[in-house]
This record gives sequence, C-alpha cells and structure tokens, in this order.
Amino acid sequence: MPLTDIKCKTAKPSEKPVKLADGNGLYLEIMPNSSKYWRMKYRFLGKEKRLALGVYPEVTLGEAREKREQARKLLASGTDPSAHKKEQKHLAVLNAENTFEPLAREWHSKNKAKWKEKHGQDILTRLEKDIFPEIGNLPVRSITAPRLLAAIRKMEERGAHELARRARGTCEQIFAYGIGTGKADRNIALDLRGTLEAFKRGHYAAFDADELPEFLAKLEKNEARLYPQTIRATKLLMLTFVRTSELINATWDEFDFEKKVWNIPAERMKKGRPHLVPLSRQAIALFDEQKEDTNIFQTPYVFPSQIEPRKPMSNGTILGGIKRLGYKGEMTGHGFRSLAMSTIKERLGYRHEVPDLQLAHSKGNKNDAAYDRAKFIEERTKMMQDWADYIDSTKNSGV
Repeated sequence: MPLTDIKCKTAKPSEKPVKLADGNGLYLEIMPNSSKYWRMKYRFLGKEKRLALGVYPEVTLGEAREKREQARKLLASGTDPSAHKKEQKHLAVLNAENTFEPLAREWHSKNKAKWKEKHGQDILTRLEKDIFPEIGNLPVRSITAPRLLAAIRKMEERGAHELARRARGTCEQIFAYGIGTGKADRNIALDLRGTLEAFKRGHYAAFDADELPEFLAKLEKNEARLYPQTIRATKLLMLTFVRTSELINATWDEFDFEKKVWNIPAERMKKGRPHLVPLSRQAIALFDEQKEDTNIFQTPYVFPSQIEPRKPMSNGTILGGIKRLGYKGEMTGHGFRSLAMSTIKERLGYRHEVPDLQLAHSKGNKNDAAYDRAKFIEERTKMMQDWADYIDSTKNSGV
C-alpha cells in the first residue's frame, strides 16, 4: 500500500531499521536514532543496488516519488542511477572549482608570449579592475550573457566606451578558449555583440597653433603647481611628439646626446619597429635638467614615478597636468602629435612625409624598418630644430 505523508511523519523508530515501502522500489527507512531516509531498491545488470534519495522531511514524499521516476527513466535507458548521481556530483564539484578568473588567467598565460609586454599587462589590468570583481569567482558555466553585460555596462557608465568594447572582445576569446579546453559549454560573449552603446571613436583632443602661446604661458606660470618633471615631460612631449607611453617608459641608455639622437627600441614602439628621434637643443637641455633632478633616485627611467622611482611615471600624469592647466577635453598628450603635424606642414612648410615619418606612421613590411628608421634623417633633424625654435618664438611672442 502506498505511503501517505501522515504515515511518514508518525512512523516510530525501533531497535533495528524499519522499512516502509511505497512501491516500485521506493521506501522510507527509519533508523533507531529517528532519522528517516528515502531509498530506492533496484537491479542493474543482474545486481541488486540501492539509491539514496534524501532525508525526510527535507525531501517530501512527493519529491521522493519524482526522484524515483527519474531513476526509473535512467534505468529504462540503460543507465545506472547510482553511477549517474556520482557523475553529476563530480561535475558539480568541477563546475564550482572552474571559476572565471582562473580560466582567464590561464588564457592570458597561454597567449602573452605573442603580445608586447605592455599590451599583455594592459589586458590583465583591465580584467583585474573591471571583470574579475564582477564575475571572477562565478563558475564559468553559470555565467549568463546578461550577467556579463551588467559587468561591462559599468565600464560604459563611467565613460570608458572603448575599454568596454575591448573587454567584451577579451571575454569572447576567454570563453572560446574555455570551450576548447572543455571548461565552458558556449561563448556567451558572442551574444553581447550589438548590445553595447554605439560610440564613435573620435580624434584625440588637440588645440591648434594659435592657442599654443597661451598654453605655454600657463605652463611657465605654473599656477596649477605641477611638479617640475611633469612640466619637463609635457614640454618634451611637445618637442619630440612621440607617444606618451614612449616618453614615460624611456630609459637613459636609449640616448646618445653627443649625436643628439634618441633611439627607441622596437619593443617599445606601437608598430614594433625601432624609431629614431633627432633631438633639438631645447630637448637636450630639458633632458639634462631631468637627469640632474633625478640622479639621486638611481633609476634607469628618465621619468621615474615620484612614489616608486624604480618604476616609470604614471600614464595619466601628463594628461592630469594638462587638465589642471585648464585644458580638459581640449588637449591630450597625444594631441601634441596632431599639433606638430599640422603646424610643421602649414607654418614651417615641410612636405607631409617628413613629419609623418617622424610620427612613426610609416607603412610597409618589416624589411623597410631599417630604411624607414633613417629615411629623411637630415631633413628630419632640421625639422625638429625648426619646430623647437618655432615653439620658442611663439612663447616669446606673447599672447
């Protein structure tokens, strides 16, 4: 006779285990200590076996019957319910241990050899700052597209649209790696294509040559109370029009002040080619001041961090200084490159390819690298001095 909930609830223990049958192998076993366990007796491959289905009353009579029917379906398909239960438990443990952060770090480790060191570090830093705090400790298979989207939209909300776009692409690669290694079932980052805010990446903010005198005057007055090395770095960015990262990561062994050149190695250049920067008198004077000011730190970096001299200046230092001078949204460190290009062509009369090559915009294959490095070097050397003299004349002309 089938069990009832009242019968299960009122069943009393004995000195030995008591079994109350419900039918089709299901029974409630009452132990001498009053504990009550759901069991199912079945035969598989000619052998009698038992399957634990939970503890009463946490597992109700109705729930125990559902579990029995599920087990019977497995038996009908030729599967041992006990073996299936163990496998599911094993998978649950693996999924709990298989969280997103270890998977992402494994993917990063496998791929970092093909990236430039800085690029690889930037990817890891973005994950650590924006993605790991949101989904890093979640099992990979439990992460849904909406959950990942919520993490990435936090980046959009603070205005980091480009970083949000890159983060989605990075996660897409991580989930693809997870599928290939058996740690993920599907690439949920693919579902986010088209979900991020439409954002057109514009040019870096830059003022034109007519605004240069006022900027230089503010830089000289220094009412923003910038550190001397921040002022020197800003001036050198203007004079050399290299990228900010190329300047702040410069080391003293890259310079030949007798020949008045700065040799930037290939590994520090965006295009992976060595780059030659002729130095004007004004640039050399600033580097001399910087060396005298930082000698006490015994650091290889031309522009060391004020806090940790064995590390380079922060990437945001120059931009922060420009903002404090009152040029937020109007000028950036990268903007000096645009300023130099337009002014050198329009006001100094140089043809486009000369400043373009000095900006390291050269195209072509790697066999052209040695040629491009020294191409137009005499004209570029003259141009860099003319540019420095133009800046001085602008500064001296007043506002």
